[in-house]
Amino acid sequence: MKQPRSCGFLIVTGEPIESFLLMEHKDRWDLPKGHVDPGESDLECALRELEEETGFDQQGLQIDHRFCYEQRYHVSGKRYGHGKRKSEQLEKTLRIFLAAIAEPLEPKITEHIGFRWFAWKPPHRIQERTIDPLLAQLEIHLKTNSGAKP
Repeated sequence: MKQPRSCGFLIVTGEPIESFLLMEHKDRWDLPKGHVDPGESDLECALRELEEETGFDQQGLQIDHRFCYEQRYHVSGKRYGHGKRKSEQLEKTLRIFLAAIAEPLEPKITEHIGFRWFAWKPPHRIQERTIDPLLAQLEIHLKTNSGAKP
């Protein structure tokens, strides 16, 4: 069984960054992201999911190819058709790419209950498991690459 992978985008505006987009679920904030389809690259998946979940297409994006956040964690194998018990675990990989858009746009809501453009004011305390470490890594990336354009 192939290990599960999800990919998505962190969308930011401003130079330097002024805000970033998160999508609202009933119990948490998250990124526009989803599972990689067979034969699809991670970036292709992230672009497809971004368009499906926000309506943003590649045309208005300025992708920063120097930044990619990766996180690995364990998920129930049962959810992915592997094993019969919830206790059977698979390692899942999450990859998040970075892209800027010229101004905060209103996403087309398809899979979420809402969205919000959050102000870029590190350190962030939004969601401990994924969002906060992603934003902390982006802050380091920005300091390390100050003056460099995406």
